[in-house]
Amino acid sequence: MGMTMTQKILAAHAGLPEVKAGQLIVAKLDLCLGNDITAPVAVNEFERCGACKVFDKSRIALVMDHFTPNKDIKAAEQVKRVREFANKFDIDNYFDVGRMGVEHAVLPEQGLVGPGDCVIGADSHTCTYGALGAFSTGVGSTDLAAAMATGTAWFKVPSAIKVELTGKLSKYVTGKDVVLHLIGMIGVDGALYKSLEFTGDGVAALSMDDRLCIANMAIEAGAKNGIFPVDDVTLAYVNGRFKREVRIFEADPDAEYESVVKIDLSELRPTVAFPHLPENTKTIDECNGQVKIDQVVIGSCTNGRMEDMRAAAEILKGRKVAKGVRCIIIPATQQIWLDSMREGLFDIFIEAGAAVSTPTCGPCLGGHMGILAAGERAVSTTNRNFVGRMGHVESEVYLASPYVAAASAVTGYITDPATL
Repeated sequence: MGMTMTQKILAAHAGLPEVKAGQLIVAKLDLCLGNDITAPVAVNEFERCGACKVFDKSRIALVMDHFTPNKDIKAAEQVKRVREFANKFDIDNYFDVGRMGVEHAVLPEQGLVGPGDCVIGADSHTCTYGALGAFSTGVGSTDLAAAMATGTAWFKVPSAIKVELTGKLSKYVTGKDVVLHLIGMIGVDGALYKSLEFTGDGVAALSMDDRLCIANMAIEAGAKNGIFPVDDVTLAYVNGRFKREVRIFEADPDAEYESVVKIDLSELRPTVAFPHLPENTKTIDECNGQVKIDQVVIGSCTNGRMEDMRAAAEILKGRKVAKGVRCIIIPATQQIWLDSMREGLFDIFIEAGAAVSTPTCGPCLGGHMGILAAGERAVSTTNRNFVGRMGHVESEVYLASPYVAAASAVTGYITDPATL
């Protein structure tokens, strides 16, 4: 039996001719990642085990993004701990205020991850880089500590689900709607410790920003990773950006999949995940104008990229945020912030009555820059809507695309952008 794309990458990094689902392996890493929440724990464990050097200062990325700029003394102490570690070992890829950004947007943008890589990060949404044809997955802080010292990690090789995409997306339908639709189909544990492998002629119709969004939320279906084939879109994105050799792996024709999920992109509608799970999805036709909201957040590692900023601006241009609604827009990196400003998108946002933030995870995890009070509802382009995710346990989060989020900000209700 042949291997899937994920299995081929893992075999190559383990120095093995082949691997099978369920097999335990030790693989060499191309990059390991930590942030201002998880890296301090990893630094403590790194020192506790007696490690005295990192395996490669160019293959460690430390991104201060969750509570940055520091929201309080505890956040400041967390970042200080990591900053001192980065200075001690002269870590090349340390990102802080002024060079900051949401980690899973920064790393692809800066060319630190790419096709054929094996990447771990002490953050569950590290699966984002599968959009580039890499195997990438989230781990705990102890695994990150070991990786920073040894450059290796152990894995149980995952089995796979094939997701066959056909057709093209309609107006106002995005990668966010694709992944919410998929999670609604299979559930939040539908791909538990499996690889979601996206295939089919529909892949070519998805932009890189769409793919990054979809791969980012593979974990919301319980997946070990999500991965896309390397095609012309991928190669165009990494050209002149990716700092290492491009390695292209393809699934064997006889690769084994536990199941096949088929999605016709042309049939999808804007989709919203209702509280309190990403699987609790409804199409916009089922909820248009029915749910009153208090806040809108457009940003995060899921939807804070350039296409997302442009989508929000398309809807907000010449319109006003509804009275009583707070609309917070957070470009995911300094470069996206700068590009948005230069394109005049900030003028549109501010004139509409929205607030624009420096890059940060902020409200996505209930950190800062937009916490919800009891009884408040938010439409958010983030990736999770668990109980208390963005603030009080009696608040509610509705996940949606930037188009739906911006339209909802204008009306004060969850709204189909096509109706404006």
